[in-house]
Amino acid sequence: MKKEQVLQKLADCGLVAVVRAKDADDCLRIAEACIQGGCAGIELTFTTPDVLDVLKRMSKAYEGSGFLIGAGTVMDPETARAAILAGAQYVVSPYFNAETQRLCNRYRVACMPGAMSIAEVVAAMEAGADLIKIFPGELFGPKILKAIHGPIPQAELMPTGGVSLDNVEAWIQAGAVAVGAGGSLTGGAKTGHYEQITETAKRFVEKIQAARAGR
Repeated sequence: MKKEQVLQKLADCGLVAVVRAKDADDCLRIAEACIQGGCAGIELTFTTPDVLDVLKRMSKAYEGSGFLIGAGTVMDPETARAAILAGAQYVVSPYFNAETQRLCNRYRVACMPGAMSIAEVVAAMEAGADLIKIFPGELFGPKILKAIHGPIPQAELMPTGGVSLDNVEAWIQAGAVAVGAGGSLTGGAKTGHYEQITETAKRFVEKIQAARAGR
């Protein structure tokens, strides 16, 4: 799938699940629970042990399905390349690294670097980032998007960190193209309630669509 199609599908759904897990099996179960809830974007983070194995398995299993398997907490170009070769359809980083962005550009894989300031957002855009991860979002809340869009209305922003069912509509209404949700979405895994993750994912998607429709 081309980079532009990946970005469009993520935007259409509006939800990226940030999957941090205790082991590979837990990671797989969380990711599949999110998919069952209609979450199109699955971000498998490199803080999870053996995440490359899960990435390879899921990339192959969901190829052509419309569900997008990406890699998160990518700190450098070496990790980005390993993720891409394992099948990652997009790469997410907690901060902007020019070499990581350059490598993703080379492979034409969507890269979403983290940023919080105007300077970081502009630097990422100038390096070729199509979607900027505003992180950590809870430091400022939805108002940070309006502040950034004042001078840079063309910036495509995806807040991550602190996004919950209670505020996801506010983030969308503030101009988010999509949101990244971690513990507020996947928390059920801590008690083994994976079906709770599925229900939460459904509610996230419903709230995102409602916010876009102005309801």
